[in-house]
Amino acid sequence: MYTTLSETEKNTSAFIHLSTFLKYFFPFANFFAPLLIWTFNKEKAFVDEHGRQAINFQLSILIYTLSIGLLCVPFFIIFATDFVSLMETINSTSTHISLQNFKNLSGYLILFGLAILLLLALFIFELYAVVNATMHAAKGSVYKYPLSIPFIKTNYLTQPENEHHS
Repeated sequence: MYTTLSETEKNTSAFIHLSTFLKYFFPFANFFAPLLIWTFNKEKAFVDEHGRQAINFQLSILIYTLSIGLLCVPFFIIFATDFVSLMETINSTSTHISLQNFKNLSGYLILFGLAILLLLALFIFELYAVVNATMHAAKGSVYKYPLSIPFIKTNYLTQPENEHHS
């Protein structure tokens, strides 16, 4: 365990995690902000580990979000073609619209609802994990994000014993 950490190292590590929330104000700031902070403080092993963990987790969240989006693309294309044919049917039979015209609508609503639920769950999971990582960093302990893909090799299991940085 990192036994003698300075407050600066703890605060810098916590700030790396918190900086990922800048994505809600600036596009891709969840990558650039922690990357900049991490790059300028890489020589400190504790900060280096937290920087690697934060970047890996943000990349993992991006992959998970894109995967959910890619799963929805075929359904969106099918829905769009069905919607166009539905509109053509409504325009051609403006006096008589039956429930049969809306036969696939409930299935699409369920699929879109499921995709929205998955994205919402991913959002809540990300909030939880980043706040948890920030709290661990502020206390001086290492945090391994759950479900994080190790794009950048981390030293989570091989922590130096008596490391001191001023």
